Amino acid sequence: MEVQVPSRQLLIDGEWREPVLKKRIPIINPATEQIIGDIPAATAEDVELAVAAARRALSRNKGKDWASASGAVRAKYLRAIAAKITERKSELAKLEAIDCGKPLDEAAWDIDDVAGCFEYYADLADGLDAKQKAPVSLPMETFKSYVLKEPIGVVGLITPWNYPLLMAAWKVAPALAAGCAAILKPSELASITCLELAEVCREVGLPSGVLNILTGLGPEAGAPLAAHPNVDKIAFTGSTATGSKVMTAAAQMVKPVSLELGGKSPIIVFEDVDLDKTSEWTAFGCFWTNGQICSATSRLILHESIAKEFLDRLVKWTKNIKISDPLEEGCRLGPIVSEGQYEKVLKFISTAKSEGATILCGGVRPEHLKKGFFVEPTIITDVTTSVQIWREEVFGPVLCVKTFSTEEEALELANDTQ
Repeated sequence: MEVQVPSRQLLIDGEWREPVLKKRIPIINPATEQIIGDIPAATAEDVELAVAAARRALSRNKGKDWASASGAVRAKYLRAIAAKITERKSELAKLEAIDCGKPLDEAAWDIDDVAGCFEYYADLADGLDAKQKAPVSLPMETFKSYVLKEPIGVVGLITPWNYPLLMAAWKVAPALAAGCAAILKPSELASITCLELAEVCREVGLPSGVLNILTGLGPEAGAPLAAHPNVDKIAFTGSTATGSKVMTAAAQMVKPVSLELGGKSPIIVFEDVDLDKTSEWTAFGCFWTNGQICSATSRLILHESIAKEFLDRLVKWTKNIKISDPLEEGCRLGPIVSEGQYEKVLKFISTAKSEGATILCGGVRPEHLKKGFFVEPTIITDVTTSVQIWREEVFGPVLCVKTFSTEEEALELANDTQ
């Protein structure tokens, strides 16, 4: 199944723009390790252009074109974007799969959610008009008070690679519904579908400068966006370490930020569960989207009386997961997104082993896949609460296990995170 990757530029002020420094970044298919295209690499110079375009979009025609237009006007554009996304679902899902390694079925479901997200915020934009100037009751008749909802201004949106287009939609759609102008900076590891969102916005006639899309590296494009004095708010999803840097940059101007960062979520399994159903859902909770989810339940806290039987069933479920090229029918686990992330996951596993843990299953490259950044879904037992694998987010298909005897002990283990 050959998939052609469109060659795009940056979206600035409604037009395709070559980066000022003319740099590009290769796109590597994580399933084949082959270069399948490239994306433009924005730098601080391009951020300046995009921010200026966004500010012009807000003030154009005294704001009547966008910022102070009715919610119904903005809703029309959001619904048009949703319709175009749905129309291109098959193509977008394939591009997502070859870019980030997500199984094609999962990518297709994500695209459905992208369209649904734009529809949802279109409805909220429609409803905004009726809520404007809602009166607030006061005890003194000599004063009048009401609520006026206004866009915050220009927003910088920095998104990750595990749900490339969906995470972008979660930030772009509400920003546009509220009347903001936005600059989207997707992860350089998975930007293809976000550049296709740029094409969709051009096709539906979104006013120029309302959404600008800059692909590129974090230090070269994301950092100057977060620190820009004419960006009124930053929304970031990604690692805790980068989130701290974003917050530090924004704090210099007391700029509001929204952060969705990493996690090390627990799943607690008591002795009275249905063993088959719970083992299936435990595998789902950790290994969905190749284990690359901030909310992955990557710490299994298991009642000691059922531990052996439960783990036997869980291993069977895990070994039945089909690991393959994401475009192959029936794929349930694709590759890790990049070589760097692949090596990081393997390092976590080897460190766990050196710290005395047991690799119950997985932890290696699948024998039938000689190329690609594939790791078998991994279950690790005999861990203590002080080891790295228990305390730090892996962001890969790795589950660590501890047993408990009382509910109090289970809750203590669940809450024992950094």
